[in-house]
Amino acid sequence: MEYVKLGSTGLEVSRICLGCMSYGIPDRGPHPWTLKEEDSRPFIKQALEAGINFFDTANVYSDGTSEEIVGRALRDFAKREEVVIATKVHGRMRPGPNGQGLSRRAILAEIDHSLRRLGTDYVDLYQIHRFDPTVPIEETLEALHDVVKAGKARYIGASSMYAWQFAKMLYTSARHGWTRFVTMQNHVNLMHREEEREMLPLCRAEGIGVLPWSPLARGKLTRPWGEATARTETDEFGKKLYKGFEDADGLVVQRVAELAGKRDVPMAQVALAWVLQKPGITSPIVGATKIRHIEDAVKALALELTTEEIAALEEPYVPHPVAGFS
Repeated sequence: MEYVKLGSTGLEVSRICLGCMSYGIPDRGPHPWTLKEEDSRPFIKQALEAGINFFDTANVYSDGTSEEIVGRALRDFAKREEVVIATKVHGRMRPGPNGQGLSRRAILAEIDHSLRRLGTDYVDLYQIHRFDPTVPIEETLEALHDVVKAGKARYIGASSMYAWQFAKMLYTSARHGWTRFVTMQNHVNLMHREEEREMLPLCRAEGIGVLPWSPLARGKLTRPWGEATARTETDEFGKKLYKGFEDADGLVVQRVAELAGKRDVPMAQVALAWVLQKPGITSPIVGATKIRHIEDAVKALALELTTEEIAALEEPYVPHPVAGFS
């Protein structure tokens, strides 16, 4: 396993982050394909044995049960100081007008709920899951600053939003002397490269660590184009992400398959190697529901793509509308 600093901080994380959205009670959320606790634990253990020390979840995943499952497994399989735990706040957790969002009330309440479910006194990285246009950014940023000063989070991060919104938040936190975001978790893969225009250059210029979510495009970059799985049939969010550009996206997947055949490796390794080699990428967030998923992710670290191979993978891409901001 390789390790790298988390943005401009002194914290070291594995170059692969295990995404834990797939672990949770299936009927406690919109993802019926999630794995129950007894089926989830082997993947968390396998990740640890592979040298992965970075684990990402969210309060909204399976109505909080992902945090519970991940917290128990990490307590059983590792020492707290050996792992880096990240979780997120923003999504709806209860009915009513104050059941979601990035208000001061929501942030201060949800961090305590997340810590209770995770069974820890602090998280290493507390992230806003999306931008909340209904709340003044000063209110959100000061609340996050107070979470850090209370010792409940070591660092803070952000997720999918426009680059101008992120720049404004960075500027505002600096002006007030509040805790600064150190990471951006955004949508980056061979089928969605819009972040290359503004967000990735901004993050490089500001020393922000980049943690791509869905680096394999919900698995579409790991199998022949059009091949369905139980997840693709029920993943409503995923259906919205990759809609309307089937011809171009199919060509991208074809290029991945062709290169995988030439290199004699699985498609997943090629697609993930492309993400890992992009300048400024810290640690792609990889989900795992089969043993080979973690194995492929780790092997992708050693797969060096040539300039010509990267150009061939990128050539069929056409501009897409930004997807995943809400």
